[in-house]
Amino acid sequence: MRSLRRRWAVLAADPERGDVPGWVMITLMTAGLVVLIWALAGDALQQVFETAIERVLGGG
Repeated sequence: MRSLRRRWAVLAADPERGDVPGWVMITLMTAGLVVLIWALAGDALQQVFETAIERVLGGG
């Protein structure tokens, strides 16, 4: 049991392990923003995309 505690203390104190909860929060917030923007402006974004593709391909 002492060995397990010692290993956990070493892992918990290691500054190279990074901030996983912060990384997860940033990922979730980014995904939330994408979903929100898609829900609010999806039709307009699709129209802009289709217009741009038509112009690139020479159809408009």
